[in-house]
Amino acid sequence: MPLPDDRSALDMLDAHLEALWDGRDLPLPEVAPGCAADGARELVPWALDQLRSIPREPKDVFGRRVGSLLAEFRSRRCPWNAAALRLLDDTYTFAATGPRRHEHWAHDALAVMHRAVPDPRGWVRLDPDRRNADARRTVPAYPFDPPAVAEFPDRLYRLEADAAVGLLAVMTEEWQSEPAPVRSRPDRDAVLADARALLNRYGSEGSYWTNAIAAASNPAPDFLTAGLHGTRSHGFRTSAYLNGIDLFEDLGLIAVTGDEVGVFWSFGAY
Repeated sequence: MPLPDDRSALDMLDAHLEALWDGRDLPLPEVAPGCAADGARELVPWALDQLRSIPREPKDVFGRRVGSLLAEFRSRRCPWNAAALRLLDDTYTFAATGPRRHEHWAHDALAVMHRAVPDPRGWVRLDPDRRNADARRTVPAYPFDPPAVAEFPDRLYRLEADAAVGLLAVMTEEWQSEPAPVRSRPDRDAVLADARALLNRYGSEGSYWTNAIAAASNPAPDFLTAGLHGTRSHGFRTSAYLNGIDLFEDLGLIAVTGDEVGVFWSFGAY
């Protein structure tokens, strides 16, 4: 598979690595002339060199190492990816952005939850259930079971930008037995900086919405003090018990601009 000399080279290599991580048996891609150009495209030959060095057997080890390579490739691709992976990759959190195509942006948020649209910039999407085919056959948007567009106003509240940063930061916490809430972590400022970096994508004109009930009467709740476990919300999660997993809580943030709609959602499960 020759890789063209433009942004699509990065997109195609990302998809190739993801397919290998999923277990598909694919040959090594070829590098088209120019792919070693200055800038982000230097990542292509670097990633291919790393891929060549990974033994194909045993397959489970190969899959794990390709997964690690994919995460590193995505982190190096742009600072936004790196911040997203540092902040949210270790928790049960969905994070994805899609294009804004409707005046009523709830349609676009639903498209993101249903994985029906790609990221407009080709940036990372965090989706722990992307490969959960069994659950998604039963609940197509799993772990979401989102309401209809007409019900969004009853379940979401406007949020100020600074409060949105705090909300995104507490998504790094665990729903049960969190040993170190963000408010008491030594890296608290770094966590907040990553959260702010993610939301900077949506610019100064972006608007923010949450299912957190605290925002019903106050657009600037103190999520850091409350912590993830102390934040009640309207459910967007499925109540289906699938594959031995019960989803008991969720907390979300939707970022809206004239061009994009971002969805960040934390799930509690046992």
